[in-house]
Amino acid sequence: MTKAIKDQFPNAIIFGPVHYGFQGIYNWQGELASTPSGTNWFPDKYLQALKTASTTYGRPLVDVYDFHWYAEDYDASGTRILNLNGTTLTDAQVQLIVQSPRNLWDPTFNDTGNSNPWIFQELGSKPINILGRLQAKIDAENPGMKIAVTEYESGGWNHIAGTIAQADNQGIFGSQGIFAATLWPPNGTFDYALAGFRAFRGFDGANANFGDTSLQATSSNVQNVVVYASKDSTRAGRVVLVAINRSASAQTTAINGLTLSGTAFMYQMTASSAQGQVPVRPVPIGQMPVSGSSVTLSLPAYSVTTIDVH
Repeated sequence: MTKAIKDQFPNAIIFGPVHYGFQGIYNWQGELASTPSGTNWFPDKYLQALKTASTTYGRPLVDVYDFHWYAEDYDASGTRILNLNGTTLTDAQVQLIVQSPRNLWDPTFNDTGNSNPWIFQELGSKPINILGRLQAKIDAENPGMKIAVTEYESGGWNHIAGTIAQADNQGIFGSQGIFAATLWPPNGTFDYALAGFRAFRGFDGANANFGDTSLQATSSNVQNVVVYASKDSTRAGRVVLVAINRSASAQTTAINGLTLSGTAFMYQMTASSAQGQVPVRPVPIGQMPVSGSSVTLSLPAYSVTTIDVH
């Protein structure tokens, strides 16, 4: 089928194999005798076969490795975070939601607090780091192939936790170079999750967006705070940051290493600012002059702050 499409439409971009979740990636729902650190996962076999077929055809037959990712984190009562759709959540439930995106990329994240960490256990009690694992397999067989996450959810649909998780997902997809990603909306309301997009797009209530070039950023305490950074190729000197505080207490955060000059315009989402908003969106919290290679921010508990410097 791919050959037929590529013959007729040479520029068509083909996604595959579109796994429904972890078991599809790992062992094709039990069909394979996969091992956590082995090169015997489904992607290993799939990518090897694709490489052979693509070489015969003369160019790649599948351009984007596609999978779905529905967070497999469960609270103390066994409720999956995707079903935590209330306006009031316990701190433990909030932490499950806001920490869950780390399963995508963080090679140090051990899924603590999850009452049913079955993926973690299946991987020999090692961090899931699904994007890192998959990227390594792609690099070994089909370097240059892109990755897509065409369905994903993190829960917290009516709580600031959902905003934080969605903003974090957006930052992760950008910083990891994901080609495409699609939120799969649940039944019912999910405005808090949609607000996570607004940290990056239209955060000023108009057309201000995150920059088009990602900048490397690391956190000294990623459990509490993560920052995503960008620059704008169309406007010299413009830098846009999205700072996420996923802890239950305020955090003073120093952002070092960027050359900043001008005025920092700041927009923020917290539980209190979101209360009664339709839609939930960032609100301006002021501005301040910046210069040099460091800026210090005070981030409220459970908050997403966008800083637009120009």
